[in-house]
Amino acid sequence: MKTSNKPFVVLWVFAFTFFLTTSIDAQNSQAPFIVVLDAGHGGHDPGNLGSPGSGYKEKDIALNVTLLLGKALEKNPNIKVIYTRTTDVFLKLHERANIANKADADLFVSIHCNSHHSSAHGTETFVLGIANNERNFDVAKKENQVIFLEEDYESHYDGFNPNNPESTIGLALMQEEYMDQSVLLARLIEDNFSQKLKRNSRGIKQASLWVMHNTYMPSVLVELGFLTAKSEGAYLNSKKGQSEMAKALETALLEYKKTLDINVGTNISNSIQKAKEVTKERIAANSGIEFKVQIAASSKNLDIKPYNFKGLDKISKDKIGNLYKYYYGTAIEHSDAEKLLKIAHSKGYKSAFIVAFKDGNQMSLDEALKSTLN
Repeated sequence: MKTSNKPFVVLWVFAFTFFLTTSIDAQNSQAPFIVVLDAGHGGHDPGNLGSPGSGYKEKDIALNVTLLLGKALEKNPNIKVIYTRTTDVFLKLHERANIANKADADLFVSIHCNSHHSSAHGTETFVLGIANNERNFDVAKKENQVIFLEEDYESHYDGFNPNNPESTIGLALMQEEYMDQSVLLARLIEDNFSQKLKRNSRGIKQASLWVMHNTYMPSVLVELGFLTAKSEGAYLNSKKGQSEMAKALETALLEYKKTLDINVGTNISNSIQKAKEVTKERIAANSGIEFKVQIAASSKNLDIKPYNFKGLDKISKDKIGNLYKYYYGTAIEHSDAEKLLKIAHSKGYKSAFIVAFKDGNQMSLDEALKSTLN
């Protein structure tokens, strides 16, 4: 007796239709990309006030740019915007992070304005990290000191002291797993400021900022510019300036999301690595400072081949008088130079040490570490 395949075909068609419908529903019900926008300061904490007599208030400028940015992002149906504040109210630093965590946000962006007693000007975007020079620590200290405006700050910050550099080091550890994404976003932000708006970009910085501590997602703190710089302060206090800065931030955030969407599960690490390499190149171009590990000094002029240096490659040398100095590797960041130093020690160069150069000339290591981009 011949068996009919009709029931099987009907069942298969039903299963395929169910699968297709479920897939479409899943795509349509995809969780939104959640962005938490944090306007710095507020209420009885005005932030910096620019130059004497300017009348500028960081809290107002930061809020205006934040609201403009949020309104633009909200036009995208797959983006959900959450604000830490939409009015002139005071928020504790730990409350800002809690808002982002409770929302299970994909991104945290804190918006601020800078100040300095010098003629410094330009944008900066910070990611959480060890404040590895004096200027970055000053920024971190200024932003973190708002905790002293909280009546019960001792109960929330585990003995943290913004005035103590050692106290800030631990803050970097919680954000390590999000560092690459944070750097990618920071790079896009600074590129849009410099390339689209022709603003002076002071680059990407690392500092131990409490507002990003304990945020369980990629996080950046954006300094829109210096209110203490006459023309820059006037620009940031204007409707035109605030609108343009918000637009540049919008473009950067959408580019960041697009990069994630395109590279999910495939090439995101390559994009992030490329951004990190570009960042390092630009830091080098701006500062002119690089670090090397001096492994030997000799009157002998040796070929810089690995067999002459216990297998180490990337050897360079300088002749100073009748003496040849031999260096291993080149690094833009001191932390990378420390890794090179460990390798040199492991190869038997126990007396090796780190030296610094600016524009090809050796300089004091202390001065190199204190150096800042002005």
